[in-house]
Amino acid sequence: QVQLVESGGGLVQAGGSLRLSCAASGRTFSRYAMGWFRQAPGKEREFVAATSWSGDVTNYADSVKGRFTISRDSAKNTFYLQMNSLKSEDTAVYYCAAAIGPARPASYWRIGVYDYWGQGTQVTVSS
Repeated sequence: QVQLVESGGGLVQAGGSLRLSCAASGRTFSRYAMGWFRQAPGKEREFVAATSWSGDVTNYADSVKGRFTISRDSAKNTFYLQMNSLKSEDTAVYYCAAAIGPARPASYWRIGVYDYWGQGTQVTVSS
């Protein structure tokens, strides 16, 4: 039984940076995948970035490669999404997610892999 809470969203100018956090409540557990997804108005929820808990495997959507970085702090049971060089196209509600069962790295982009989801945090990038 885990709850995820996102924070760090807000309004930022194009070219700026923002860091999102996802804090997991309850007991520490072994995670096989941690991910970030986003949903823009009128669009389906889409994959942004994911990593294994060990950090051995990472994956990013093509649209954010080189600009976004996913990381984690095991001691704080928290993972992050550092977003740099933000564009107006990045405007969306961002959701964090965690998987507690084994998952293939090739499947990290799939919504169905994840067992727990945060409520979402709004990121708005002005031009």
